[in-house]
Amino acid sequence: MTKLLRLLAAPLVAAVTLLAAVATPAHADEPPSDADLARQWQEAWDTHKFYLNIPPAPGSGKSRAHRSISIDINAPIGRVFDAYSDFTNHIGRAAFLKRVVTHKTWKHLGVRYNNLTAVEEVPYDGQLVTLYTHTQQRIHRALFFYETDTYSEPGVITHQKIVFTKLGHNKTRVTEFLTFDADSTLIDFVADNGVASHQQTQAALKQAIESGEL
Repeated sequence: MTKLLRLLAAPLVAAVTLLAAVATPAHADEPPSDADLARQWQEAWDTHKFYLNIPPAPGSGKSRAHRSISIDINAPIGRVFDAYSDFTNHIGRAAFLKRVVTHKTWKHLGVRYNNLTAVEEVPYDGQLVTLYTHTQQRIHRALFFYETDTYSEPGVITHQKIVFTKLGHNKTRVTEFLTFDADSTLIDFVADNGVASHQQTQAALKQAIESGEL
């Protein structure tokens, strides 16, 4: 059981990492419908308030970790930003990500808001375990950055700011500022595995963008 909890603690979406996650066998007869996932998203938003970027309170049993990672991509900033900020492009490139379910999208004062759930299938003990990570993404295209807040079981919250910097006509640096909140006994594992997952996604997106695939 401890091994499974440690596996589930890793924020394996890039992004994503992503919001309320419920783990079930991937072959379950009745997986949640998109409407079910939308209800779970709203419950996570209302109950866990993962949009509040507030450090865990002393004595809560939770801790916070900060990390940052960067990658340089040989492509113009506009193309890099549009490809990178579209989470459907992460499918097949982010570890285990199979589907992105968008519940609501709208634009306000030049910022694009996306409420979504990332669906991942993780191999574990001879079967696939399905993870649901609930996320709000806010895209500031005019300023070339986007933010995400996510919640996933068992009580892992992430806050991410992804910044795009023009290094030249045909070169862009992508820097991800990552904040992880989790149970104090799991925080190092969550942060280390979250960073590894994001680095894998960065490398795959770089290859796809530079090759012209995206």
